[in-house]
Amino acid sequence: MADFAVGDIQGCLAPLQQVLHDAHFNPQRDTLWCVGDLINRGPDSLGTLRFLKSLGPAVKTVLGNHDLHLLAAAHGAKKLKAGDDLHSILNAPDAAELLAWLQRQPLLLEDKKLKLLICHAGIPHIWSLQQARDYATEVQQVLNSDQAGEFFAAMYGNEPACWRPDLSGLPRLRCIVNYFTRMRFIAADGTLDFAAKEDAGSAPEGMRPWFEYDLQLAHNTLIFGHWAALQGVFDRPRLLGLDTGCVWGGNLTLVNLQSGAQFHCPLEKQHG
Repeated sequence: MADFAVGDIQGCLAPLQQVLHDAHFNPQRDTLWCVGDLINRGPDSLGTLRFLKSLGPAVKTVLGNHDLHLLAAAHGAKKLKAGDDLHSILNAPDAAELLAWLQRQPLLLEDKKLKLLICHAGIPHIWSLQQARDYATEVQQVLNSDQAGEFFAAMYGNEPACWRPDLSGLPRLRCIVNYFTRMRFIAADGTLDFAAKEDAGSAPEGMRPWFEYDLQLAHNTLIFGHWAALQGVFDRPRLLGLDTGCVWGGNLTLVNLQSGAQFHCPLEKQHG
């Protein structure tokens, strides 16, 4: 019985199946933890979503910004962009079932036995772990309610750029989602920068990578994705960044959380 964590898949089904094959992943006994951005920009978003859903309880995933973008499009709240590879999902005969499964997924996962936290972009230093849990739950409750369509219609935008506990309504939910799914650089007071997407050394003035602050993780290990320019974060205590840019010409990375063994596969390699 083993636990594996995989970086941003983004529709790269063949590399996903390859690393799982190389790691001898068995859904009857093992668990696959996903950092979100399961779909979009890769060659087979529909196949990826179907495959992950077919693994049943062996898969545990959080929502990334691309996953939320698909759900917003499905609710008619956002038009797809020219580069989106999501029409195949929306037009699939099993679209309703796939989208319902995706919409049930949280922004934050926690395994207390493994002392493990998973989210897409990270947890800001201005939040305690309990606050992060509570804020993620707020969003998940809305996603699982009849207010989901209203939420998706208001989800896009960069404001508020800084968290305040007195935020309310849709701006509050938008701010929570932006921290969990879009955060890269952040100021000491919690203000987010949404423009800079390069590596950690390219921080805008007054900003730092979110993981360079003193995080309130309560001795848990935090696994995240989202930031392909980092090419993974493997050298910081209690942090594991797994987005190694498969869809951008890098590798898909899978890690055995018990042994530390890593498995990598580029997009062009096929299973077999």
